[in-house]
Amino acid sequence: MLLRMNDDQLLRYSRHILLDEIGIEGQTRLLHSHVLVIGAGGLGSPVVLYLGTAGVGRITLVDDDTVDLTNLQRQIAHNLSRVGQPKAESARQTVNAINPDVQVLPVSQRADAAWLDAAVQGADVVIDCSDNFQTRHAVNRACVTHQKPLVSGAAIGFDGQVSVYDSRQAGAPCYACIFPPDASFEETRCATMGVFAPLVGIIGTVQAAEALKLLMGVGSSLAGRLQMLDARQMEWTEISIARQAGCPVCGG
Repeated sequence: MLLRMNDDQLLRYSRHILLDEIGIEGQTRLLHSHVLVIGAGGLGSPVVLYLGTAGVGRITLVDDDTVDLTNLQRQIAHNLSRVGQPKAESARQTVNAINPDVQVLPVSQRADAAWLDAAVQGADVVIDCSDNFQTRHAVNRACVTHQKPLVSGAAIGFDGQVSVYDSRQAGAPCYACIFPPDASFEETRCATMGVFAPLVGIIGTVQAAEALKLLMGVGSSLAGRLQMLDARQMEWTEISIARQAGCPVCGG
């Protein structure tokens, strides 16, 4: 049975509750939800902040890195006093300073296949904010295995992309349908190429919005649609994508 909101919660989340599509029922769903966030950097920062302010009850946040001075140009969950601290713990402190009711579990380790297999099972939605293909594919495989919706984003330079991979939907693709694990992609990192600071905020905020919609059952998700942003021109491009019969992860 879902617990009722107290007076403080009714006040804190009143602007959500006023929306007909959300109301008390939708907000209560958020309060009883568990989201797994992979990465507490540029994308993970706005994601975890919006999940926390929106009232997601439990957030597991995994990142094996520590806060560096170069992160502060775009990773808004961290500050100068936390340089050298684990990013997951730093982000937890930021969220709890805004909304202490949210339970943030910081995990300071790499999200490898074995860890993901156990962690994904207990999540309602998984959000991939990692910065490398190996982790993205491992997250995708775990989500397909456990039939969990995956909200995936990426950003580098002035270019970003975001989509939802929901293998619960017939015909919806997984991440590997678009980016095959055996394909050769040039791995680019912001440490060498750079990234436009607001870009990660834009993409991360879209990721948070898609996750919240999935949790509350509001609207339609980006499943089957890949949105790409050219921030130089502030131009969005969307392409429709379908499940690939030959996909080694979800096909057939």
